[in-house]
Amino acid sequence: MSTKINQLQLLQQNLQAVLTQRQQIQNQLIELESALLALKGATNSYKIMGHIMVSADGEELSKDLSDKKEICDIRLKNFSKQEEKIKVDIETLQKEVVEELKNKK
Repeated sequence: MSTKINQLQLLQQNLQAVLTQRQQIQNQLIELESALLALKGATNSYKIMGHIMVSADGEELSKDLSDKKEICDIRLKNFSKQEEKIKVDIETLQKEVVEELKNKK
């Protein structure tokens, strides 16, 4: 019984970590979409390299941002799948724990 409760706590911690990571990816996606939108209307484009900003080719920069956006989309889907799986596992384990508690009484 205590092992199932420990597993449940671990799953809840894992779920919280996945939710945090998913939120970070969502924030990155928002930033990338904003940068791509700003880049469309820009005559000059710049890229941050280390601690300095240098002039960059707009098309190349746009491609880099699009690639990063695509990677973030994939990561977001993966985190969403992980989240759903963990939620199902939590629900199943909670039912088992409740059932065991009922049987003890």
